[in-house]
Amino acid sequence: MRKALALLSALLVMLASPVPVLWPSRAWAQGGAVVTVRDAETESLLRMIAHPLFRAAGVDPALVRITLIQARPINAFVTTGNRMFINTGLIQQSETVGDLVGVLAHETGHIAGGHISRLPEEMRNAMIRSIAGMLLGGAAAAAGGRDVGGNAAGALLLGSQAMAMGELYAFTRAQEQAADQAGMQYLERLGWSGRGLSHLLERMQEQELLSEARQDPYFRTHPLSRDRLEFTQDWVARSPHAGAAFPPGFESGFRLVRAKLDGFIGAPATTLRRTREEDASAPARYARAIALFRSGRTDAALELLEGLLREEPGSPWLRELQGQILFEAGRLRQAIPVLREAVRLAPGEPLIRLALGRALMEAGEAPLLRAAVGEFEASLRMERDNAFVWRQLGIAEGRLGRMPRADIALAEEAMLEGDYAAVRLLSRRAAAALPPGPLRLRAEDLRHAAQRDNLTREQRDAEDAMRRRTRR
Repeated sequence: MRKALALLSALLVMLASPVPVLWPSRAWAQGGAVVTVRDAETESLLRMIAHPLFRAAGVDPALVRITLIQARPINAFVTTGNRMFINTGLIQQSETVGDLVGVLAHETGHIAGGHISRLPEEMRNAMIRSIAGMLLGGAAAAAGGRDVGGNAAGALLLGSQAMAMGELYAFTRAQEQAADQAGMQYLERLGWSGRGLSHLLERMQEQELLSEARQDPYFRTHPLSRDRLEFTQDWVARSPHAGAAFPPGFESGFRLVRAKLDGFIGAPATTLRRTREEDASAPARYARAIALFRSGRTDAALELLEGLLREEPGSPWLRELQGQILFEAGRLRQAIPVLREAVRLAPGEPLIRLALGRALMEAGEAPLLRAAVGEFEASLRMERDNAFVWRQLGIAEGRLGRMPRADIALAEEAMLEGDYAAVRLLSRRAAAALPPGPLRLRAEDLRHAAQRDNLTREQRDAEDAMRRRTRR
């Protein structure tokens, strides 16, 4: 029984996982740390591609959350709750923006088809079939007076598990083909080429020849069949949009984002070696500027960025990176106007508002601290579940001497982090010090939500686990 459960659990993991200016954060999964990456430019590109696909599929873009994972292998997947996860390696190893578009179209097909929501039922059915086989095998062993293992009963047990897994694999293969077909339809509605998805499936066919250890996770979590490849090739051959160009900004934006990820994730020495000085293309200079910055050569990095800014003066992403370099070099007075310009160019980007807020806060003067609070609050209006921003807001309020407001901000952070004991302490302290009004009501709401009786069982278990770690 334990073996069957472990096998099914492993399959579930396989099916549902590959598992600034980059802002990394760390979560924990069965295989260890999973590093998620936040970057305004990359997220903007993904939205620019994905949101039209979502609308073509009849899916509200506001209901889908895209998360970038720092991992080299090509992979993308969706989970319950309309969560789409994309490996940085998918962007870094895509040859053109069409490859990325094709994968996002395919994953949109999974979301629109409700495939992930039906997976638990298939898992249950597979488990029932597997357990039934185990019981039958055990009965056969008892009737024969022999131990299960190396005999007919053992073969029956393994056969029942294999049959259950085979049926589940067939279910996922059918889902993959359905997602291909849906994705191609969305691309057709938008007048976009489906050549990228076909190209990816051709690469997956090459992966079949490799050992499992060398195969990309995308191959293992997206089973390939000859029918899938032939379908996409035939669709592209008949499509009037097979050779259509993507909307302006797609390819150029993709190449810059790919260069940015290479610059931030790869070893600086490797990036500098791959992007020769004589390569005057914008992506090469972008990657080199980041590698120089990470190598501590601030002035050389800023010089390369100045050249790029002369060509693209309206780029908020270049301004943001310029501001980050100045900020991390301790040149706060220079960083603040640069980041203010980035905010002016992209006022709706919460991560850029966060970057400006940090620079203002570190400058230390009371007027700038108050301005920093405004930037953090603006960021949180767009993205309320960013625990790091709540912490920065709490620090800024504390430096202004507004301790009850600092306590509320830190309580919000603790709530997002699952530290319910801290929520109870901070919110109770804030509520006792605040006059009647919205802030006091919020403190009371937080205190009430964090009470043990109001936590879910999973939240109580998480709190108990945190308490045990703290005692060690």
